Amino acid sequence: MSAIAYINFDGIAGQAIEFYAEALHATTVKKVKFGDIPQDPSYPLPENELNMIMEASIEFAGGRIMLSDVLPSMKPVTGELVQGNNMLISLVMEDKQQLEEYYNQLSLGGHVIMPLSVTPWSSCFGMLADKFGVCWKFNSDADLFLEQVLAAKENI
Repeated sequence: MSAIAYINFDGIAGQAIEFYAEALHATTVKKVKFGDIPQDPSYPLPENELNMIMEASIEFAGGRIMLSDVLPSMKPVTGELVQGNNMLISLVMEDKQQLEEYYNQLSLGGHVIMPLSVTPWSSCFGMLADKFGVCWKFNSDADLFLEQVLAAKENI
């Protein structure tokens, strides 16, 4: 398991990736845009959201941070980004039972943003704000998702 600092941006994650990659002398940079994955024809994303960053990872000197943009269409669920709520802790682990236990414990007295569920990018994903207002992301497949989408892009 790893606990990773995860930073959300309001449409400027691409710029942040460039800045942090250079500033931290990144050894590896991976990024997936919302337009890189198949779209649900029932809920197509607006054109301006397709180039936004869905998930990115910057590795440097033994550390890693992850970044993404919050889609304008998701703000009714996630809330508006303001300085201070754009950073969260992402727990990434394959053991779904342990991930669920952490999720349940951290949700006590807090607010569930997204219940743990299967999503197109993870077999177990959820988000919550704990009772102290700290936001958490839970993902069993973050590394696998990035690798699969990037490999598919290379084969096009």
